[in-house]
Amino acid sequence: MATVITKRAAAAPASNVRVRGRAGVRLRRLNLPAGAAGWLWLAVIIIPIYYVAITSLKTQAGYFGQNPLALPKTPTLDNYRMVLASDFARYFLNSALITAGTLVPSLAFSFMASFAIVRGRGRFLKAVNGLFLMGLAIPLQAVIIPIYLMIIRMHLYDSLLAIILPSIAFAIPLSVLIMANFIRDVPNELFESMRLDGCSEWQTLWRLALPLTKPAIVTVAIYNGLGVWNGFLLPLILTQSPELRVLPLALWTFQGEYSVNIPAVLASVVLTTLPILVLYVVGRRQLLSGLTAGFSK
Repeated sequence: MATVITKRAAAAPASNVRVRGRAGVRLRRLNLPAGAAGWLWLAVIIIPIYYVAITSLKTQAGYFGQNPLALPKTPTLDNYRMVLASDFARYFLNSALITAGTLVPSLAFSFMASFAIVRGRGRFLKAVNGLFLMGLAIPLQAVIIPIYLMIIRMHLYDSLLAIILPSIAFAIPLSVLIMANFIRDVPNELFESMRLDGCSEWQTLWRLALPLTKPAIVTVAIYNGLGVWNGFLLPLILTQSPELRVLPLALWTFQGEYSVNIPAVLASVVLTTLPILVLYVVGRRQLLSGLTAGFSK
């Protein structure tokens, strides 16, 4: 019995030394400059969000009479009431229609085009894939004048369709790139088993490829939806009627001839951001998996 106790007592210091050694190694492995840079970047992100949130709760007199980063002395929701009373529902509906009208056709077309590029053969499909990749190199600002002239000749100026059609065209290239790379990672054995079961390419498209590419579809939907929702240039150039304004253009409502109602503008920014925030919270898992998958090869 005494021998056993002696052995345990001798082993205890050795285990303590191992634990201390591991803790020392972990402390030495800490990257303090990277941690400090991470906290600094977090502050850069959080401070503007904090500023927008607290300023939207201030009065216009309170905004100019105190520190911009100080909490409001008398928080008020009058700015939100003013925004909601200034045809915010109409602007919100216009943005929602444009976003939905862009996402549904672009996702459907991009998904079928990606499947054809990955599963099909021939020079034509390779040329089409190259054409889509070229679309990524063309910025919207470089072709806004040709788009304006095309919309005028099609008699679509000052309509929601004038914004939807160019938005679909600019959403397709990136969508095809992400979905095609995602479909390439699907094992070829799954497609062969579907073919042996007697399924056609159309059935394989919807029964196999679609369920397996949901993360990529959600990723593309959130990314393109964010770009269309916050779009400013196309609505500014291709529409002029007040009833066709979208939410980014609606900020002009609170701009006077000699001053700008900053708290009301930032309240409108908060209300505009909420739908995108909810969309991200709902689809964040699919978004992360779609961003990290599909580019492993």
